[in-house]
Amino acid sequence: MSNTVFSEILSGLYDNQVIPYLGPGAVFDAKSKLTQEPMPADSNSLILAMNGGKPMAPKLMYEFPRAAMNQELKRGRNYVSQFLDKTYGQIQYTRASMHDWLKEWRPKYVVDVNRDTQLQDSYADEEHTLIVGVARIVATAFRFKIYHYDGSNYFEIPQEQVDKNLPILFKPMGTPKPESNYIASDADYVDYITELMGGFAIPDFLKDYRKGKKYLLLGLPLNRDSERMVMSDITYGADEHRGWFLRKNPTDKEKRFSAKMGFELINADCQDFLQSVQASAVAA
Repeated sequence: MSNTVFSEILSGLYDNQVIPYLGPGAVFDAKSKLTQEPMPADSNSLILAMNGGKPMAPKLMYEFPRAAMNQELKRGRNYVSQFLDKTYGQIQYTRASMHDWLKEWRPKYVVDVNRDTQLQDSYADEEHTLIVGVARIVATAFRFKIYHYDGSNYFEIPQEQVDKNLPILFKPMGTPKPESNYIASDADYVDYITELMGGFAIPDFLKDYRKGKKYLLLGLPLNRDSERMVMSDITYGADEHRGWFLRKNPTDKEKRFSAKMGFELINADCQDFLQSVQASAVAA
């Protein structure tokens, strides 16, 4: 990463013109406080955790939504939700370095496609707006819930009551807090992405705010359709130069897709990025 590019990214982040978009690699150093096992966040580790540490059939190991669909059909939808509740709502993890850094400067808007609560914990001492993705509900056409955090508790609110001056935390794939909601199985993704493409999975105020912004994809693989489709629609309306895609050893498919989307590829990972941030801070 050249100094010029890094400076442009950092300046954009601090000016809230570049939006952090967190994937599983953003929690690369988070570990269970009890067992010291890494937090399962990427597709493969989630499948193994859901299946008691044992690999599933090769076609199911392809990606987590497919494996989750298999378990949902066998054991019911609640089984997958209970697994995610236990994984992210009950097990205590050490803080991820990326989240410690985010906590220091509190960006105005963050997208986090992980299902853990560390981003919410970073904003626990200030008011904010939380948007959580939901799927397969019949009471409304919308595929999100909005919560206002008053510094102590979350309260669900309609989008018309959102305070636009508060930070926005967008958790499209769900979270166990303040209530358990997840996009996990193939059926969830199909429903969510369909409504995302139709405009019903993002609140109107966020559609306005995101116009012309750039994104920094941190720890997000782009080698599976589910990640690509969700990211494409969430970043809709971005600047023509959509931002930067941090990825070490990307596949040819990832290179082609990121270029087509307007992302500049940087051969680096979250750890490299944080080292650059620390070096910049020391130099300053």
